[in-house]
Amino acid sequence: MTSNKDVIRGTYEASPAQKGERLRAVLAPDASWTEAAGFPYAGTYVGFDAIAANVFQRLAAEWIDYRAEPHTYLEDGEHVAAFGVYSGTYRATGKAMTATFAHLYTFKDGQIVRMEQVVDSAMALRAMDPRA
Repeated sequence: MTSNKDVIRGTYEASPAQKGERLRAVLAPDASWTEAAGFPYAGTYVGFDAIAANVFQRLAAEWIDYRAEPHTYLEDGEHVAAFGVYSGTYRATGKAMTATFAHLYTFKDGQIVRMEQVVDSAMALRAMDPRA
């Protein structure tokens, strides 16, 4: 049996082509995904299509080589936390960034029902600012 931590690890460590499909396979149909206030993609999105359109497709369009690379996973029952570093170069400015993040996933009946992000938003915003 695969642990919740292994499920989360598999979504981060998949190839870029596999990440979306792996995430879709483990998300509940009404899963909520909250990007932190102050982050460029801030908001709560419900369901895979809304999450993909408002977060992942925008990241792919606006950043070069954007990555979320966890270094630590913690599991406590139905909760899994992933801690790591975002990196990438913002296309419009050519500026690179790295920013620490924490993602907290909540599972129910083997599916992700919620994700909450905490991130050093200032790092991303600085890379996006043509004046900085």
